[in-house]
Formats: sequence, C-alpha cells, structure tokens
Amino acid sequence: MTLTAATRLAGVVGRPVHHSLSPVLHNTWLAAAGLDGAYVAFSLAPERFSAFVEGFRGGSLAGVNVTLPFKTDALAAADRVSPRARTAGAANVLVFEADGSVTADNTDGEGLLYAFARQAPGFRPESGPLVLFGAGGAARGAAAAFLEAGCPEVRLLNRTRSRAEAVAEALGGRVRVLDLTDAAALDGAAALINASSAGLGPDAPPPPDFSAAPAGAVAMDMTYKPLRTPFLEAAAARGLATVDGLDMLIGQARPAFEAFFGRPPPAEPDVRGRVLSILGEAT
Repeated sequence: MTLTAATRLAGVVGRPVHHSLSPVLHNTWLAAAGLDGAYVAFSLAPERFSAFVEGFRGGSLAGVNVTLPFKTDALAAADRVSPRARTAGAANVLVFEADGSVTADNTDGEGLLYAFARQAPGFRPESGPLVLFGAGGAARGAAAAFLEAGCPEVRLLNRTRSRAEAVAEALGGRVRVLDLTDAAALDGAAALINASSAGLGPDAPPPPDFSAAPAGAVAMDMTYKPLRTPFLEAAAARGLATVDGLDMLIGQARPAFEAFFGRPPPAEPDVRGRVLSILGEAT
C-alpha cells in the first residue's frame, strides 16, 4: 500500500481495538477496487473520544467505525443522527463532512439482517416473534432492526431485568420483557438471537435450553470469536438452523465503506474467506 497526499483515510476507533477485523475487511475492499484509500485502527483512552472527534472535523479523516466503549459517546458527539442510530441509542459510524459537521449512523441492524439473508435465506422477520438474549447496546440495535423489518414481537430475556425493561420502554409496545426461566419464552419464536455472553468463558451463564424452540426457528449469535459458539452448538443440537456473527460484521461494514469511500465495496474478493483464514477457521 502506497499512501499519497490524496489518500482517503478512514478507520475504526475503540478500546481495546487491536483485535478488530475491520481493517482487514476495508483494506481488502480498497485494494480490490483500486481506490487510493486506507483504513486504520485508533485506540483511545475513554476521556479522549470527544477530542478525537473534534480534531477530525472538516474531513481530513473521512470517517470512523465506532466500537466499544464509545458507541453512545459517538451518538452524543454528532451534529446529525440517522433515525436508526437514534432508535438504537448508539452509533457505530461517524462521517466527517467537509463543512465540519459530523453525521452519526448505526449499521449494526443492517449487518444483522444481511447475516440472516446470507445464511438463512428463507427467513422473514415478519414471520414470528424474536427472542433476544441480552439487553445491552447490541441487543437494542437488534431489536430495533427486527421491529423496523416487520417483526411482530420482541421478547427480551436478560439476567438484570431492569436493563431489559429500559430497552423495552425505549422501543415501544411490541417489546416484552420475560424472565430467563419463563417456560413460554420460546413459544412460536421465529428467531433467537444471542446478544449476551451466554456460554462464553468459564464464568458466563450456560446457553439456554432450546428444547421448547419451534423446529423452524433460526438461531444467531452475534459473536464471531469463536465462530461456532456454545449458543450455536446448543441450537444446532436441537436441529435449528444457525447464523454466525461473522456475516453481521461484514454486513455492517458494507454501508460504512460506501459512506467513507463513495462507492459500495466490490463483490470480490471473498472477505469472509480471508477473515476465516485469519481466525484459523475452516471455510
């Protein structure tokens, strides 16, 4: 890669951020498209995020993807906020406009639906309730995306009920909060999404019991490290179709790439295959 005075720069900001695969995706697309651009990672101390945003007003940096712990800070730092970012309560994309303003967006929901379309192509969000494990920012974004796509009901299950109730209050009447032990939580579910730490690490809660899930339900875990999480393994053992989190990562990156570099990413090369090789997963 040769950087010039005309090179268009973008990046990802977070802490920690060394593990991010976003530079792999964007730089692979840039090379394939033959664009004079580069995408880098920025690791910031929490108190430096506002100064970072102010310093890049005016477009010297095209924009950034935003990851933990800065997604709510990104929303507050923007001059303009897209409707989906406002609904999600967080932003994962900031675009630095030439006039000095900053625009916030949230493409996580688009990435989520992209993953379902790629790995469960017959699935339709309007076909039944979504059961959502977790109540953090990722869960709120998933709930918002499914509701916008026509999902009739979202059922939130979280260890801390008050957090789930706050999400339900923000998103409206089609969101219900249920207890993790509620036997009817999975009744008639069309989709089950893990946006929590269930099954990850020695101190995490175990995956849910999928025995009551309908045979046609689709299960997804937003995590992609590992690609086959305990949540997905338990769902597959029940015979459910599964969706991993890697295509969500790719799906949320696609509109961000277009916002930063002015064109959609090229269809080739196979960025999923490249990421899998980095992760050491079989293709």
